[in-house]
Formats: sequence, structure tokens, C-alpha cells
Amino acid sequence: MDVTDLLELIPLILTLVLALLLRRTLIALGAGVVLGALILNDFSPVTSLKYLLNTLTSQFYQQSQWQWWHLNVLFAMLLLGIMTSLLGRSGAVDEFGHWLSARVHSRRQARMGIIGLGFLVFIDGIFSCLAVGSVGRPIARQYGMSPAQLSYMVDTTASPLCSLVPVASWGPYVMALLAAISFLPVSALDAFIAIASVNFYAVSALVLVGLGSLFNWGWSEHAVDATEQAAGVDNAHQQAQRPKTPSPWPLMLPLLGLLVGALAFTLASGVTLAKEPGMAAWLAAADVGAAMRNASLTAVVLAALMALWCGRGLHPLMIDMLVGLRSMALAVGILLLTWMIGALIKDLGSAARISALANDLLSPSLLLAGIFALCAIMAFATGTSWGTFAIMIPLCAQVAQGMAPELLLPALAAVMAGSVFGDHCSPISDTSILSATASGAAVHEHVTTQLPFALIAAIAALCGFQLLNLGASWWLAWAMTLMVGIGLLLLWQLKQSSGNLLKQDGQA
Repeated sequence: MDVTDLLELIPLILTLVLALLLRRTLIALGAGVVLGALILNDFSPVTSLKYLLNTLTSQFYQQSQWQWWHLNVLFAMLLLGIMTSLLGRSGAVDEFGHWLSARVHSRRQARMGIIGLGFLVFIDGIFSCLAVGSVGRPIARQYGMSPAQLSYMVDTTASPLCSLVPVASWGPYVMALLAAISFLPVSALDAFIAIASVNFYAVSALVLVGLGSLFNWGWSEHAVDATEQAAGVDNAHQQAQRPKTPSPWPLMLPLLGLLVGALAFTLASGVTLAKEPGMAAWLAAADVGAAMRNASLTAVVLAALMALWCGRGLHPLMIDMLVGLRSMALAVGILLLTWMIGALIKDLGSAARISALANDLLSPSLLLAGIFALCAIMAFATGTSWGTFAIMIPLCAQVAQGMAPELLLPALAAVMAGSVFGDHCSPISDTSILSATASGAAVHEHVTTQLPFALIAAIAALCGFQLLNLGASWWLAWAMTLMVGIGLLLLWQLKQSSGNLLKQDGQA
């Protein structure tokens, strides 16, 4: 490798190193973009600055045309941030929690109710952690669930679910990264759906938390002490003293508006733009970015109207919206820099060099497992799945395209899966910290108790990815993934049961 080849890769190397050392994705991407611009323009500050400004503006306006995909993605992300803030700050989540508590009458119902709430508030990982943890905490206390068990259920129904749903806040972000891949064989939406269909870790984690909650596998009921029981009774008393019957609709109506609106606007744009009849043609021709923007706007309007109807003042409502906008600032900044570094990689010619190095150094037979492990390490070290997506999706796409183009979409699924797994195991992850805090558990306790379940799902996912890598069919890979995951969960339950019996014998 000569000096020119090394210069092509230095911006990417710097980005990766800074991300691992500083754990600040925005700073790492920014440094990579600036250095890449300097290298491309012979280290001329003025020319490099002009290049950076032109690269940034071209993401929104290029060749006398507005880049509506990028604009709509940003609008959708900001609107979902506003919706999240409205639901959390207006009392919609608390109202739903009181409504749910009145309908829970057993430990199993308590566990499944908390899991169900996690599936309901799918719009954002951080919002899900805070909402489900806050709502589930008094229910868990009343029905003998430890804070660690609650935090595991909260965390495992947050990020994995968001990584599978295109209308969650993750959807526009990831699809924007996918749309920037010039050799992607399908649309960004089709790619997202295809990636989700083989995201073995996310689905395995959700299946395991569902089975574990249904049968209480891997956990033991703990006795409710007098303090906890008094808190549970007090909570029930407070519910009985509420002046009005709690309603689920302040939370559910905006979420239904988001789901139904996304489908309706997608089909409407497809019918308008398609040249051929039929559902497949409509979906292929649909303007997904505009549909997600319009659905998000619909959900925000419904959330605001419900907040006003429940007595929220106009001034607090405006503050809620500003808080929501501010909450998305970091994600928007990361996305903009990701688009810019993608343009730099193209202009520097780094893509061809990355593909050549991958062909020389990596084994095609371990491509998917290797990407899964690499992204897991990256997310664990940085504590962020979104930051790992931003850096590793473009990079691993180039590697897969150069080594095995037929595995491009499964490779991107491995990026998503490994990033979520590493984020789950990281004690510095925002979702780990918020899940523990909202559930009343210590962060280290949450991470260590969640780790066995995350490892089980990761081992099952590795089996699925390796089978795909070896040419196995989609259904065989999924069958083996689920068999391995459920089998290991049963073994973990047997180990836990044996440990509890030995503890009881020792106490006797």
C-alpha cells in the first residue's frame, strides 16, 4: 500500500479511532469529514471550506432540484421527536399507566402488560425506556418483579423493536443511510424491510423476552416486603381517588395515527405515481419519505389535540414541542455528517480500496458473523447503536459489495443486529442507563442480569447469519436461530431453577 492509498483511508481510520476513544460519534464524524476535505483539496483551508459547504448544501439542493428524500427524512425525524416529547410531557404515558394498572390482576398479566406496552410505544428507543420503565415500576413492585427484571424487559422491547419498524424514529434515520448507498439493489424502504426480515438478534431478543415473561423463565419471583407492599397499596389507593377514569386514548390515538397514516399516505402516493395497477406497483412507486413526513405530522397534530383536550395549556405545549426538536439535534447532526462523509468516501476513492483490502484480509465464509462481531464491539465500546450505524453501514456495504454482492442486505442486517447487541451489553449506553434508572435498578445490576439473555440471542443470531453465509435458505436459518435461542433459554432456566433449589436446601 503506497502513501496515496493510505491517505484515502486515513479519514475513515481517524473516525473509527476517535469514536472508540472519545465515545462521541458527532466529534469522530466531524473530524473525519474535515480531514477528508483537507486531503482531497491538498490541505488548502479555503478550498476545503468551500468543498465542505458545497457538500453540505448539495444534500438539500443540487442541480437546480430540491433533494426531497433528505428533506423529508429530516422533517420526519424532527416530527417524531416532537411527538415523543408531547406524549411524555403531557401526561399521556402516565394516563395510560393508570389505565393499564386497573386491568392487571396477576404476576403473569403484569409481566405481559409491561411487554405489551413496550410493543405499543415503539416510536423511539429512549422514549420507550422512559415510558415503560415509569409505567411498569409500580406494577412490578406490586407483583413481585425485581427492578433488574423490569429493566431487562424495558430495554429489550426498546431498541430491538425500533430496529425492525420503518415508522419508528430509527426508520427514517436508517433509510437515509441506506439511500446514500449508490449500489443498493432496491429502494431504501424495501432494503429496510429485507434487513429487518433477517435481523436475527432483534427478533430473537423479542421472542426470548416474550417467552421469558410469559413463563417467567430465567427469573425467580421475589417476595414483596412491607415497604413495597405499602407502596403498591398506596398506588392503588391513589388510582381509586383519581377524579376521572383514566383513558388510554391520549397515547394510543397518536400512535394509531402514525401507523395508519404511514400506510395510507404510502398507498396514496403509490397510486398517484405508479404506471401500473396492483399493490406491488403502488408500493414500489410510493414516495416513502413524503408519506413518513405526513404520517408523523398527523401523529403530532393528534398528540397536540389530545394534550389540549386533557387540559394541557398552549404555552406548555409549545415548550413540549421545542424540547422534542432539541432532543433530535444530535441525531440530525450525525445524519448530516454521515451524508457528507459518504460523499467524501466517493470523491476520495476509498470505496475501491476498502473492497480490495477486505478481499485480501477477510474470509468470505465468515463475512456475516465477522460484521456482526465487529459492530457489536464497536457499539459496546462507544455505547451507541445509532453512531455505529452511521459509521459501519456505509463501510460494511462496501466490504460486502466487493466480497459477496449477493450478501449485501444480510450484511447490513448483521450491522443492525450487532450494533443493537453491543448497545444492549454496554454500561455506557443511553438506553441501558435510562432503562435501569426508570426501572429503579442500578446500571451495573441491569447490565449483568441482562447479559445472559443478550448472549443467548447473540449466539442464536450468529447461527442464523452463518447459515445464510453458507447459502442456507431463509426459513432454515430462522428455524435454527429460534431453536438455538429457545433451547439455550431453557437451559438457562434449568440452571436458575437448580441454583434456587440448592439455595433453599442450604437455608433449610
